[in-house]
This record gives sequence, structure tokens and C-alpha cells, in this order.
Amino acid sequence: MNNYKAVFFDFDYTLADSSKGVIECINYALQKMGYPKSSPESICRTIGLTLTDAYRQLSKDTSDSNAILFRQHFKERADVVMCDSTIIYNTVESVLKRLKSMNVKVGIVSTKYRYRIEDILKRDGLLQYFDIIIGGEDVVAHKPDPEGLLEAISRLECQKKDTLYVGDSTVDAKTAENAGVDFAAVLTGTTEWNEFLKYSSRAVIKDLSGLLDIFEE
Repeated sequence: MNNYKAVFFDFDYTLADSSKGVIECINYALQKMGYPKSSPESICRTIGLTLTDAYRQLSKDTSDSNAILFRQHFKERADVVMCDSTIIYNTVESVLKRLKSMNVKVGIVSTKYRYRIEDILKRDGLLQYFDIIIGGEDVVAHKPDPEGLLEAISRLECQKKDTLYVGDSTVDAKTAENAGVDFAAVLTGTTEWNEFLKYSSRAVIKDLSGLLDIFEE
């Protein structure tokens, strides 16, 4: 039996598919700024990045002031559509219930706004399972900087050796590496299995249900 005492999750593409809302909000913001729409595929590859990095990747514009404007336009639309258009993966609740039954502390560390994550979890009755949520507004340095993950570990009084971070991207893998904690990759995002090979992953799992196998080893 594995002895992890805390599991922290990324949110987008790890616990939920928010791609429909993200595509709509990014294209809304881009068009507000005079850019053409980006393809869904291009936008989905930015999910998990900060909005500033997503803007720079899609527009090739490095202006800080334009990135701020982009974030404002994105938030304007996201406040209307994001909650309703985000779908929690169907394996999530059963996994959370099992972790809590084992007295494992559970949290989220994401670049997504905390209040938006909380709204989505409340909608589906899942907020009760989480001991802490660290969102993009709670940190100065975003992933792969380990600030958010280390803050969650500290606030729950956990040890790094007893902590597992679960995410869908190489940014998440780098975050765990930088924090000095174990990482489990889940293939529900746009990152392929082979892209995780250069990282020291505890496991690479098809979907979140595979997480429980780690605890039974």
C-alpha cells in the first residue's frame, strides 16, 4: 500500500474538460483585439498555460499591456460561459471519495482562477472533497514555478516525500520536479505519453481511475 498522505491535482484537462469554454473565450478576446480566430487545436495546446503565455503563443505579440487587455477580455467572457461549459470527468468523484476514505488530503494547484474552480466544483457538489485550492490569483510566480504547490504543501502541513502531484502536461511535470515531489501524468489532455518520458513520473495513467492503482501497489 502506497503511503502518500496528500494528492494535489491540476484542474484543466486533469479533473475537467474546459476546452469548449476556453476556445470560446480566447477567440472572443482575440477578436476584440483585432486578431482572427485561432483554431481549436492551437488553443487547446495552450490550456494549462497562464493567459499571458497563451496570448503570446497565439498572437506572437510580447507586449505586456496587450496581454493585460487580452486577460480582461477573456475574463469578461469567461465569467458568462466558463462554468456551464466545463465538464468534470466522470471518474473524478469516485476517485475523490476513495482518497478521502483513506484519509488522504486532497487539493488543487492550478493557473485557473480559484473562484472559477470553486464555482464549477460547487455546481457538481464536489467542493467538499478538497482541503485546499490554490489558483492563479493566489501566487506571484506561476507553474512551472513551484510556489503554488509548495504553498499547498505547507498549509496542509504535509511533507514532500508524502506528496503526489497529478497533472496532464509537461508544465505540471516540471512543477512537481521543481517542488521536489512525485508526479503522476494523466493522458486526458493534449500531451502524449512519450512527452512525459524525460520526466521522472511515478506513473502515466490513461485517466484518473488509474490513480487508485498507485495506492494499491
